[in-house]
Parts: sequence; C-alpha cells; structure tokens
Amino acid sequence: MTSETHFQRLETLVRGALAPPPGASRIALALTFGMAVHLVFAVAVAALILAMYFGMSRSLGSVPWPYAIVANAVLILQFPLVHSLLLTGPGTRVLVRLVPGPHGQTLSTTTYALVASLQLLALFAFWTPSGIIWWRAEGAALYTVTAVYTIAWGLLIKASWDAGAEVQSGALGWMSLMRKTTPKFPDMPTGGLFRIIRQPIYVAFALTLWTVPTWTPDQLALAIGLTAYCLAAPKLKERRFAARYGDRFESYKCQVPYAVPAIGKSIRHD
Repeated sequence: MTSETHFQRLETLVRGALAPPPGASRIALALTFGMAVHLVFAVAVAALILAMYFGMSRSLGSVPWPYAIVANAVLILQFPLVHSLLLTGPGTRVLVRLVPGPHGQTLSTTTYALVASLQLLALFAFWTPSGIIWWRAEGAALYTVTAVYTIAWGLLIKASWDAGAEVQSGALGWMSLMRKTTPKFPDMPTGGLFRIIRQPIYVAFALTLWTVPTWTPDQLALAIGLTAYCLAAPKLKERRFAARYGDRFESYKCQVPYAVPAIGKSIRHD
C-alpha cells in the first residue's frame, strides 16, 4: 500500500470523524425555529399587553402627523390581511417556500406562528401615539378594570389551550421536525370554552381590546378594527372546518352558538 493510499484513507477517517451525526442539521433547524418562534411570540404578547394597557399611548412609532394616521392604519390592516391570506392555498404554499430545503412543509405551522408574532410585534411596537388621552382609570376603577383585563387574557389563554396549545404557539412544526414525523393536528376542538361558543379565541381577544384602563383615539381605532376582524375571520375558519370535518362540524355548529353563549341551553356532545 503506497503512502498516497495511506493518506487518502486517513483523510477519509478524519472527514468521517468530523462529519455531523445523521439528522444533526435537521435537529439544529428545528431548535433554531423553535427558539425563534417562542422568543418572538413572548416579546410580541408582552408588547401587546402593555401597549393596550396604556391605550396605545406608549410605543416606539414616530411618524409625523397626519401621516401617522396612514401608518397606523397600515399596521392595523396588515395583521388580519396577511394572517388570513396565509391560510389560503396560495398562502400555504408561500409558507412552505419561506423555508428552503425539504422541511418547509413540516415547519409551515411554526413559520405561520412566527410571521404572525412578527406582525403583532410590528403593530404594537411601532404604533405612533396620538398623544391624546380621553380617560384613564384611577383608584378603585383602575384595580377593577385591570382585573377584568386580566380575566380577558386568562380566557384567551384558556381558549388557546383548548384549541391545541402546540398549534397556537407554533410548537407543532418544529417539534414534529425534531421527531422526524408528519405534523398531526389536534382534533376539532369541542371541549373547554368550545362547549360554550364556537369561537372563544376570537371573542376573548375582542374582550381584551375593550377592557383596557386607558382610552385614547388610538385604542378606539385599534379596538374597532380588530374587533371587526374577530367577528368576520372565523367565518373563513368555519368553512375550513366544514370541509375538513363534514357532518361532525355541522352537528357541532347546530348545537353551539357562534360568539354569544346560549344562557340556560344544554349542550350535548357525542
């Protein structure tokens, strides 16, 4: 055996020793997306809670007036428009292509949650405040309204959990990639708050918009815009559910009201 052959063999052994273990790049990608989506989600939710608590009067936006009106309107509109478009067939294909390589499909739910979190962060971090304060709760009123605001957020968290926390938080995609499995969506939600109304997530989010202790023109514009979305967007969601679950969803739809609980009505679930 020549020295050249020895060298080639040694080079092969070294390359094999230094090569990452099988699946290492997949796991690294999954962990990177997982850390990114949960970090951005946490920052976005914190910005949302604090910005609305102060009636959108404290934010980083500095667009000169009256141009700030247009900028703020764009910030409001971009969330429901993009959020809904990404759930369509073409939008889903865009989500898949946002991740180059073979894992775009698996990570699509995580990518969707990451995009939504960035949208929320942009809305609440870069809003340009008007500087006008109409009303600010004080004393006992402040404690009362803050408690109601906290309850509204508790309902939103509960509804999101009932719907499937792994989907709502973006964990489904990256955890499926970690396990090298196809993402398995939870079954049609009918338990918890979904026993009372069909759209508890949207209703709870709408409640957070109207239970703040500081009212400004900014908060009113935000509340009207996003409440309209919370009432209209679930119609598209219910179309998807009807196509996916068929008679099961139609039966559920006949028993459970859309957004307002039916007082005194007994709800039966098979």
